[in-house]
Amino acid sequence: MGGTSPTLNAQGKYSPPMSHETRSEGDLRNTGMSLKHDRTWDYELDRIVDAVEERDAKKVGLQFPEGLKRRASRVADDLRTLLPDDVRVLISGQPCYGACDLDTYMMRRTDVFVHFGHSPMKESDKIIYVPLFSNVDVTPIMEQSIETLEVGDVGLVTTAQHMNKFAEMREWLEDKGFTVHTRKGDDRLTHEGQVLGCNYASADIDADQVLYVGGGKFHPLGLAMEHPDKTVVIADPVNNSVSIADTDKFLKQRYGAVHRAMDAENWGVVFCTKIGQGRWEVANDIVENNDNAYLLTMDEVTPDRLTNFGFDAYVNTGCPRITTDDGPQFKQPMLTPGEYEIAVGNEPLDSLSFDTFHGTW
Repeated sequence: MGGTSPTLNAQGKYSPPMSHETRSEGDLRNTGMSLKHDRTWDYELDRIVDAVEERDAKKVGLQFPEGLKRRASRVADDLRTLLPDDVRVLISGQPCYGACDLDTYMMRRTDVFVHFGHSPMKESDKIIYVPLFSNVDVTPIMEQSIETLEVGDVGLVTTAQHMNKFAEMREWLEDKGFTVHTRKGDDRLTHEGQVLGCNYASADIDADQVLYVGGGKFHPLGLAMEHPDKTVVIADPVNNSVSIADTDKFLKQRYGAVHRAMDAENWGVVFCTKIGQGRWEVANDIVENNDNAYLLTMDEVTPDRLTNFGFDAYVNTGCPRITTDDGPQFKQPMLTPGEYEIAVGNEPLDSLSFDTFHGTW
């Protein structure tokens, strides 16, 4: 990456270099959450230094989500300037797609383990979660959303990166005459009004419309799938755009995968070994009830890893985003557990729904 060197202020706040990277809009996996706005994130280095001192730590492990891995070496450099010379800083190279995707190998081998980019899903004295709140002003996009919303009852949800502005969003809507409905979902969610790519329980509110404030379209599409009776308005402060979640294209893709799998003679049932993503009972139930289904265990589920098995179709019981984000890349149909039940004739076609995690760790 080009640009100037990073800088730290007295509180350990890191200012990334002013550079412009080419990214594809609306896709958090490719953006590093740095689309049209320059960011100044607080990596809370002072809190990490305090933890090292308290624990007399000699090894510090850092884990970053995929879009922020390019920042890792610079954060490590800044952290090393603040730590004693005998403290070693390690960077996890494991894929990371959420707070449920922790590098347990590194956790066991470091004295302090820092997970950047997500809010806590499971409290632990061993883990320091640094959520990296966005500094983007949400007011302009809220003003644009007024043209799409109907004044009255409205649900409000956002992602972890914008939770620092949630109270501001709610107050702004209330000042405009809206009755704002919010709630905290189940135990996988840290904050009131927070949604994950696998959990939209915070949208279980008494309102026919929901305002989603955040980058990308995956979260609001999942929300719209799980709550087809609600109008989901997407207010994207990163791309500066307002739209309504349209699930038609996504549904057609999923129906197509189900239809292709109906002729499958054998199935690979994928159980993901990543902490927080395993649904053993679901996977085991499928295998026990289908003599032509075989249980596969793996940490990272990719098309290349499955190709050599040669099954006609696969069921993913791990993170739902493996199916929804990467489904078209698999050579054979990759289905969710619910879609599998449709493909084998246990459920009707119109029962197709979005796969989510609730109360699971």
